[in-house]
Amino acid sequence: MTLATLVLLPFAGAILPLLMRQHSRVVLTGITLAIAAVSFILMLTLLPQTVAGEVPLSTYAWLPDLGLNLSFRLDGLSLLFVTLISGIGLLIIFYAHYYLSAKDDAGRFYACLLLFMGSMLGIVTANNMILMWLFWELTSISSFLLIGYWFHKSEARRGARMALAVTGAGGLALLAGLLLIGNIAGSYEIDAVFAAADTIREHAWYIPALLLVLLGAFTKSAQFPFQFWLPHAMSAPTPVSAYLHSATMVKAGIFLLARFSPVLGGTNEWFVLVTLTGLATMLFGAYFALLKTDLKGLLAFSTISHLGLITMLLGIGTHGAQLAALFHILNHATFKAGLFMVAGIVDHETGSRDIRKLSGLRKAMPYTMILALIASAAMAGLPFLNGFLSKEMFFAEAYEQDLFGGLSWLVPVLATLGAMLSVAYSIRFVQDVFFGAPSKDLPRTPHEAPLGMRAPVILLAMLCIAVGLAPMFFTESLLTPAINVVAGVVQPFSIYLWHGFNIPLLMSALAVAGGIVIYLSRNELFTFNRKFDHRDAKETFASIVSGITAWSDETMQKIETGSLQRYIAAVLVLVLIFVIPELAQIEALRGERELLPIDVVSVVGAIVLILASLGTAILHRQRLTSLMMLSVVGLMVSMAFIHFSAPDLAMTQLVVEVVSIILMILALFFMPQRIPRASSGRRVARDVLLAGLIGGIVGTLNYALLTREFTSISEFFLLNSKPGGGGTNVVNVILVDFRGFDTLGEITVLAIAAAGIHKLLNNLRPFMPSSDVDGRAWHTIKHPLLVQVVSQALLPLALMVSAYIFLRGHNLPGGGFIAGLITAAAMILQYISNGVEWLKERFDYNYQSLTAVGVMIALFTGIGSWFFGANFLTSSFTYLDWPLVGKFEVATAILFDLGVYLTVVGATLMILANFGQMTTRHRPRQEGY
Repeated sequence: MTLATLVLLPFAGAILPLLMRQHSRVVLTGITLAIAAVSFILMLTLLPQTVAGEVPLSTYAWLPDLGLNLSFRLDGLSLLFVTLISGIGLLIIFYAHYYLSAKDDAGRFYACLLLFMGSMLGIVTANNMILMWLFWELTSISSFLLIGYWFHKSEARRGARMALAVTGAGGLALLAGLLLIGNIAGSYEIDAVFAAADTIREHAWYIPALLLVLLGAFTKSAQFPFQFWLPHAMSAPTPVSAYLHSATMVKAGIFLLARFSPVLGGTNEWFVLVTLTGLATMLFGAYFALLKTDLKGLLAFSTISHLGLITMLLGIGTHGAQLAALFHILNHATFKAGLFMVAGIVDHETGSRDIRKLSGLRKAMPYTMILALIASAAMAGLPFLNGFLSKEMFFAEAYEQDLFGGLSWLVPVLATLGAMLSVAYSIRFVQDVFFGAPSKDLPRTPHEAPLGMRAPVILLAMLCIAVGLAPMFFTESLLTPAINVVAGVVQPFSIYLWHGFNIPLLMSALAVAGGIVIYLSRNELFTFNRKFDHRDAKETFASIVSGITAWSDETMQKIETGSLQRYIAAVLVLVLIFVIPELAQIEALRGERELLPIDVVSVVGAIVLILASLGTAILHRQRLTSLMMLSVVGLMVSMAFIHFSAPDLAMTQLVVEVVSIILMILALFFMPQRIPRASSGRRVARDVLLAGLIGGIVGTLNYALLTREFTSISEFFLLNSKPGGGGTNVVNVILVDFRGFDTLGEITVLAIAAAGIHKLLNNLRPFMPSSDVDGRAWHTIKHPLLVQVVSQALLPLALMVSAYIFLRGHNLPGGGFIAGLITAAAMILQYISNGVEWLKERFDYNYQSLTAVGVMIALFTGIGSWFFGANFLTSSFTYLDWPLVGKFEVATAILFDLGVYLTVVGATLMILANFGQMTTRHRPRQEGY
């Protein structure tokens, strides 16, 4: 329970800043800090277990038959990331209190930040791959909201869209890869997948699964060639950038690689793809970081470079490389969060992030300069700081690997080059901003930031120094359980400050010296880079999107001809293409089962049904006549249900027919009652041929099925309806109990559709005919007295029948759906007979609210079962002995049925009543009828 609370608390707490947006910034910050702090404390309570080698689990069954469970785990790898996410998250929230301006919506910002935090916690603690993917997509959505927080800025909207498009596409690829892995392993639970690691690597689907998972990881962690979205995410507020680059979002892809390295790693494909991608990303990011003139842009590309370094280490895959990767994840989070906060302080106090304008700030901002110097030195990998230690480990692994045979020497050479560039852009971050002549071209007079704004950076800088001087003291409890999970074996390790004079130390010295040389020669690099026409990635992305949109429009114009006949014909042709080959493989059409004898009633009913169907098609140009023929078809279907002992279906079909015909008559009022002949003989022949083929295929399938013995699931429902659901009406028990989740989804869809139709009709401005098809004007008496009297007399009778049908539905034909339709039909009759205004005076009710209440009753009925230790929507029943009444059954399903009833009534009246009201608010049209 503690683990699930740790993850879900930020989601639940995200609503509080939104509800309290009118309160002061201090209150909002305090609430958000308290929520994040509780998650952090919950992590600390589980820390001793995880460090001791245990794996706390929290599992809740959801759809166990499909392998879908709300399952969480806190192993060593999860602990490392949870610590970063929650710990740095606390500092980001505190920092944001000082960073955001009075005009910014702090409530919305903190709500999105908590949503982001919860999504990341979900990714790293999920023990079910599908659940992990769900949280994975939530990070894309929440980061979209945070990157586009300043939505009034064009670059923020574009950056958010780019990030969502790239990471969302990668998420779809990841889902496909996880499904493949789950199918191979036979389970979506991560511990089961670990156990099947050898089976997965030996399977024929290993390569596709590997490529799809890597595609998801590389897009999320901005690995080459998907790195272009990350720098454009810098349009987000700096607290978001600091959080996104240090402990969340981009680290999600790194976590994915670390999580699945015991399953997918250890093969040549893994070595080559992951190592080369990381190496290319490291060099690309480092080079362009040096060239950037925007402080956050420099840090963004440096993040790309360091993510490439970590990816490369995970690709090498040795125990030392994996340890170095985990250690650098920790180190990078501390110095990169601090550097982004420094950039935010500079921007906040000077009004600019342009390095070309910033210089000489050391006098105006001395404390910020010291913090920037420490964090930049850690990023450059200078001695006595945490970055130096993980960089030394990186050099050692790059030098010792032999993955590429005779070309393996290139890896340490390129690694050293990347480190040189890292030193160069780290020097530039400090030298060009804080030293030199003081700038006189700044929007604001520079001054030191408040202590509260600098406090998180001070803490992070102290960690950089502390870990650099005593790495095992500060990191052993986090790194030991994490490396045991990633490596799959328990193997002791130590991190030392001094390893003697060796090749990695020489590489470090070369990196520092080379970095200084590169920095001093940076102007030549700038000149060289200007010779090339560098198109902005945002413009390239926009042009690609525009091209795809234009191609889609052109294709849709060719496909969407406006002909419903062509659309249906295309679908039916595809049906024929897929079904006919399968039917051709049936050896004998007729099975061994004997058919029932044909009776006169069935024959007469079938003939009437066929003739009415033909009449509907043949007379389709005379719309009112065709509609009457269609009503005969519905009536005959209802009669067929009665004939074959299906009263529930018959009642439902009959009432649905009534409501549908009323709806179509209302729609016909606004449409021409006749349409001109437009179909050619060739089109008619095509349609007749196609309809005949489809009819023949359907008839063939039915004949083949009905002449064969088969086992139906109906036996299960018949046997368990009474003992399991407490009702003898099997149909109703299925709807409210066995398949209650389906019914809940259906009424939810009905409510959403009704709301959409209501909104559409509210804004619709149709013209109305002033006469019938023959030119006769409508009668001046809209509501005849006889119809009014009869309808008012029928209303209480219809409502009584509706209540009777509702109450008997659990044991006899009836139920909430049928009762709701009867009530809706009775109310529609009042609208037709007496008019909208008359009914509004007597029954002025909001049908949208009625629909929403119905869905909520059904939902909370399902949730209520949780309080009794049962699964969602588990029904219960008992028998009570009432005075006078006697023994009486009480079932919780009646509450669910009540929700169905109210939803059906509200949704139906929302549509039909609004349709009818259009006749009272629009002027008539004279021409064309």
